[in-house]
Amino acid sequence: MNIYNLEAYLKVLKATEYNSQFNKDAVAIAKRYAEEAIALDPAFAGGYRTLAAVIINETFVGAAKTSQAEAMQQALVLAEKAVELEPSSASHTILGLVYVFSLHPEKALSEAEKAVVLSPNSAAAYHCMGAALMLSERFDEAINTFQKSLRLSPIPHSSSVLTMLGNTYRIAGQYEDAIATYKRILTLYPNNQFAHAMLASTYAKLGSDAEARAEAEEVLKIDPNFSSERFVNASLMRRNKKILDDTLNDLRKAGLR
Repeated sequence: MNIYNLEAYLKVLKATEYNSQFNKDAVAIAKRYAEEAIALDPAFAGGYRTLAAVIINETFVGAAKTSQAEAMQQALVLAEKAVELEPSSASHTILGLVYVFSLHPEKALSEAEKAVVLSPNSAAAYHCMGAALMLSERFDEAINTFQKSLRLSPIPHSSSVLTMLGNTYRIAGQYEDAIATYKRILTLYPNNQFAHAMLASTYAKLGSDAEARAEAEEVLKIDPNFSSERFVNASLMRRNKKILDDTLNDLRKAGLR
């Protein structure tokens, strides 16, 4: 049985909470906590898992100091270290998510399957599986899998499961479900930049111009330097040019440049 440094574990919990807020300031705090957790206990896989998740979010919020490819390579090294230290469902989950955001659907599905086998009742494992299915453009299966994750953990283990579910609804043309999901994120994390941006995009898609502009204003309050192009190019759907261009056009219609 592994025995971990309690202070390192508490820092991981704090890092996870800040990372779910999904804005530049919060992600920076999350990174500091994750790095401190690793320093306190270099044998604790949770620190490496958490830092990998933070690095993924850095690419979305414009906090990454490197290119996206370099950031994903850093996240991959951390996730592989987590699996080496502790080949658990949680470690295979983060490795799967790194493969998702690195656009490797087959590897992502393989890691997600390992995570589910190791922990059939893990909400995080089904989140990873849903993300891999989404990347594979198996959208109906992805929606069902994200919903299973949320049934297993009605208080989401991460805001990411809701952002991905909302985006899958949007891609599938289920706009009202997408809006409801993004709003659910904001009840938990009012300054979640991703939710505000995707609400702006979805309202613009529906021609609800006033609502779209209001959400765009919220995005710019959080990050005055928000870039729509950077935002969509960080998404896991960037491999599908039609979806990427559609989202980018709607963000710009909402007033986000």
